[in-house]
Amino acid sequence: MINLLILPIVIPLITAVILMFFAKKVIIQRWISAISMAGTFIASLILIYKIDHEGIQTLNLGSWPAPFGITLVSDMLSALLVTTGSFIALCCILYSFGTIGKAREKYYYYSIVQFLMVGVNGAFTTGDIFNMFVFFEVMLMSSYVLIVIGGTKIQLRESIKYLLVNVTSSALFVIAVAYLYSMVGTLNMAHISERIAEAGQPGIMSVVAVLFLIVFGLKGGIFPLFFWLPGSYYAPPAPIMALFGALLTKVGVYSILRTYTLFFHHDQGFTHELLIVLSLITIVLGAIAAIAYKDIKKIIIYNIVVAIGIITYGIGTMNADSLSGSVFYIIHDMIIKAALFMIAGIIIAITGTSNYQKFSGLIRHYPLLGWTFFLSILALAGIPPLSGFVGKILIASGGFAHGDVVGALIILFSSLFVLYSLMRVFINSFWGDSTGSKVNPNIAVGKMLTPIIMLMIASISFGVFSEYVNMYIIQAVEVLMDPSLYIDAVLNK
Repeated sequence: MINLLILPIVIPLITAVILMFFAKKVIIQRWISAISMAGTFIASLILIYKIDHEGIQTLNLGSWPAPFGITLVSDMLSALLVTTGSFIALCCILYSFGTIGKAREKYYYYSIVQFLMVGVNGAFTTGDIFNMFVFFEVMLMSSYVLIVIGGTKIQLRESIKYLLVNVTSSALFVIAVAYLYSMVGTLNMAHISERIAEAGQPGIMSVVAVLFLIVFGLKGGIFPLFFWLPGSYYAPPAPIMALFGALLTKVGVYSILRTYTLFFHHDQGFTHELLIVLSLITIVLGAIAAIAYKDIKKIIIYNIVVAIGIITYGIGTMNADSLSGSVFYIIHDMIIKAALFMIAGIIIAITGTSNYQKFSGLIRHYPLLGWTFFLSILALAGIPPLSGFVGKILIASGGFAHGDVVGALIILFSSLFVLYSLMRVFINSFWGDSTGSKVNPNIAVGKMLTPIIMLMIASISFGVFSEYVNMYIIQAVEVLMDPSLYIDAVLNK
């Protein structure tokens, strides 16, 4: 019987290969890709059910027992992120049908999206630190293709910066893994945790922890390493922006969350305090930038930076409330950022510009689009009972419990800046004189809104039924707070 936890990796991999044989048959590519991602999503839901009833799932590839072989591990945290990622990818694929353009679709677009999901789901699932690097590279190589597909001038220009940053980051990743291996003699993540615990995390290990923070901070977009993110995420079309904004940065954040709770939790005085300081600076700078721009895409991109800071602050404070909040907020932010980028894509397609001051009165022509955008703004800002509220309150509560009143208040006040940055877009572009915009008959807004509405239903449900979802979040956080649960499951103790 096939182990369920490998299916979210194998299904996209097989699909990506199959799609290569249908390069010029766009309709076939669309539906194979959509059906495959729906299958991946269903498999991940079943995996959550299995973990809930049977505990952490592991798979030793090649039948080599841990820690000698490569192990895949799916605890509740990784399963929740794989499920969320697969659902977002499905919505992005459906959204692409009417937005990405046949010229891009014929150049293996859907195949590359599937390869991207192999890397994303693999990074969430692997139990081997070097294997995490391998899945990162699969994800990044796919993203290199997606960022240039179509070959527009801005894409080619920004891809050079994106490529150089990620190649440098990958080199640092290998160096960090090499240093870690030289000290602990193993690559299995559970075994690494055990070896570091035995040594009591000496000072040199904290240096390695900072090196890992640099690597994952570059990929996740934490201060001062987010300099590449606004330009690179601005360049590609809306479906690719949605994939990047929702998934890629979150893989970096997940890696910080996993390593800082599993490996480097013995001496928190330096590493975690450093993470808290960097997170708060990230929030402040992201919020300032978000209210400074008049460009819808830039505003949403800088709100990604704010969210990264909020999540990593929860990791830094390292108590049950803050970690629960971080897990809540990762899932919330993945869903809502995908929806916002898709909405931005529709607005730009209708108006021909991303500057919200150049049009007005859109809600008269597109009321469903307007109110969907309004709801997404409230959710992003954390207005109760929508999905952003629970996570942000828990992270702030964790900050107060940690004794960091200033940090907790910055988390709470960031909501006002997020709300202001996007509400002014809504007021300026959707209200006002309807002669400032008109209906574009070439844009099938109804079809494009379908995946956005799917995401918004998921976001609203995530907030309204947060008490039910909390049962699964608690299971995820138990493993983060007590690494022995992860170690025992992997090493069969």
